[in-house]
Amino acid sequence: MPASRVRSEAWRGMVKAGKRWLYWGHRWLGVVTCLLCVMWFLSGLVMLYVPFPSWTDEERVASLPPIAAERVSIAPDKALEAAGVKTLPATFRLEMLADEPVYRIVANGNHTAISALTGRPIRNVTPDEAYRHVAAAFPSVSATLVETLDYDQWTVTRRFAPHRPLYRFSLDGGLGTSVYVSSTTGEIVQNATRSERFWNWLGAVPHWIYFSPIRTSQELWRQSVMWLSGPLVIGAVTGLWIGILRLRVRKPYSKGRVTPYRGWMKWHHVGGLIGGLFLTAWIASGWLSVNPFHLFARTQFSDAQRIAYAGWREGAPYGITTEALARAAVRSGATEIAFAWAAGRAYMIVRNAESLSLADARSGAPMTFGDEELISAARRAFPAASAVKAARVAEEDVYWYSHHHSRPLPAIRVQFDDPSATWLFLDPTTGTIAGVIDRSARTYRWLFNFLHDYDLPVLLHNQPARDIVVWLLSIAGLIVSVTGVVIGYRTLIRYRD
Repeated sequence: MPASRVRSEAWRGMVKAGKRWLYWGHRWLGVVTCLLCVMWFLSGLVMLYVPFPSWTDEERVASLPPIAAERVSIAPDKALEAAGVKTLPATFRLEMLADEPVYRIVANGNHTAISALTGRPIRNVTPDEAYRHVAAAFPSVSATLVETLDYDQWTVTRRFAPHRPLYRFSLDGGLGTSVYVSSTTGEIVQNATRSERFWNWLGAVPHWIYFSPIRTSQELWRQSVMWLSGPLVIGAVTGLWIGILRLRVRKPYSKGRVTPYRGWMKWHHVGGLIGGLFLTAWIASGWLSVNPFHLFARTQFSDAQRIAYAGWREGAPYGITTEALARAAVRSGATEIAFAWAAGRAYMIVRNAESLSLADARSGAPMTFGDEELISAARRAFPAASAVKAARVAEEDVYWYSHHHSRPLPAIRVQFDDPSATWLFLDPTTGTIAGVIDRSARTYRWLFNFLHDYDLPVLLHNQPARDIVVWLLSIAGLIVSVTGVVIGYRTLIRYRD
């Protein structure tokens, strides 16, 4: 036999064996994974309308009573001294804890509360103190302490760690609301209504694999999502490959059919050809949600950069007097005053549920920042790079938009030529850094956010357009997945017999 024919026969044998392994692998991956696909598609549709419970910043500010400025006798710098904080805090604000004004400080990962009345650190908040705060935040309903807990299904992530144990209160407002209060600072950190809890058991909890025994360990949860969704990616890719191999358009099967299958297999084949690309992209993007194998290295905006932007020097006081603080609070009816630095200036961000304004640190008089002032401060945060472009963003675009979290508009975007091609977004209304997006984050935006959420601003702002797109694609994915479940069940029955 000629050598060329031997090689040809060997090649055909390898191809034939490869196909057998391809079909075998897809069949058994489908048996294992299609049920997961059905769960993920159905729970994803629920998440379109009911997000995971959260105590948002807007809810927090709206729930606070006006600051009793006449009771503030400790200046902000004294509060930092009492807390032992000698660096620039990540968070520093004044608000009410029931009827007592308190400073809330987050620095070096530590959460501290200092009484603005006496200067004492607030630790080990009692249930009675927590109850008074809940009663002040929700004056129209009655609250009942249900339990003290370390975590439950709605407080399972590590962001609640500084506040454990938590006090869970039930409100009698008819919504079945649970409110969670920190035992270390006394602040409300979470709330969840009865409806949110019910729908999240059908939505975010199964979709994110957010079951508390798994989610309490960040790495266990991450690995669980990665190794559950990873095989689905392989199953989807092999299915798409087989679907194309078995498709005949130019030389159809008998009676002009483009598929050799009938019944459930036909639906699975045709559905896979129509929705297979979406299914593959959607599963793969879900796999990317936990950054498997650390594929995306995010640029971290360091404390040194934050301090450089602020223009703060070690030991520099805010210089805010209680008189200036009172003037700003009374003028605006503030429920929160945050203390900040930007461009070498200390100032106050004065808020209530309806308004936000800035006040000078020393006088308490209204103030604003100019765009160039903030852009110059941004340049100081990147001393080894140049700002190649700076512009005011007045409308949402594909990188700066509100979806799962709110992003301020207008914003100032400063683009740098550093190795990560970082874009720094500044909020001209507050003078604060609103976001950092590097090249890796922009790539991730398309590979995860777009392919998984279909969150283009044009769709988000033209509902129900996005809902229709997601429903149609999800139905295509469900056809593939449900038929796969039936075929998988029949395969198991056949092998059992």
